[in-house]
Amino acid sequence: MAGKIRICLIAEGFVDDLLICVNSITKHTNTPISIHANGKSNWLAADLFNSPQITLTQEKNPLGWGNLINNFLNTHTEDYLLIMDPSTTFTADPIEMTLNQLATGYQGVGWKGGLINLADDWKSSEDKGVGEVDVLFSYYLAVDRKFAIAAGGANPSAKYYRNADLELSLALRQFGGKLLQMDLPLAQGRHHGYHDVDPDYRDKNSRKNYQRILDRFRGKNEILCARR
Repeated sequence: MAGKIRICLIAEGFVDDLLICVNSITKHTNTPISIHANGKSNWLAADLFNSPQITLTQEKNPLGWGNLINNFLNTHTEDYLLIMDPSTTFTADPIEMTLNQLATGYQGVGWKGGLINLADDWKSSEDKGVGEVDVLFSYYLAVDRKFAIAAGGANPSAKYYRNADLELSLALRQFGGKLLQMDLPLAQGRHHGYHDVDPDYRDKNSRKNYQRILDRFRGKNEILCARR
């Protein structure tokens, strides 16, 4: 079953954590891994990963999060793509559990997510635990690749990941997709993409991404799953 899915990682520095993440994956699964080293060319040694399981792409010009996700979606051919942050590590093999749920009719399966909070007019989401959800976060987010492309993919305007994964989730739901949050054998270390970027850049782009969500989806409660 592993041949139906590919793990996609975006590397933006923090090589030690990237190695820890990749080693945790290869310890538990032979699922192929594609790493896009974003930001500048040749900052990762070409022989850093000496394994046919792992492919490494390095490009000189940095791409924003939305364009990177769309690049993964349109470059690879597997049925499913697993978008994963290098801060996330495997503690056992989550792949079979993920594929089993995707096969039951979900177009997105993830580890953390939530329901849009209608009480504050769509301005936040609430973690309601395991079950069908409105949004999933890209710490670990497996999607039906062709369905995601048909739904429009990620928004190319999203330079930064935060809230852009929520927009992608809602695009999937608007297109008729179902999303599942589930307990998986994963752990998370320091999330450098949030804690170790310029706070002004982080906050500005997070707000821009969420404002796009409000402009695009707010009030379309029919695309949301049942409240719980």
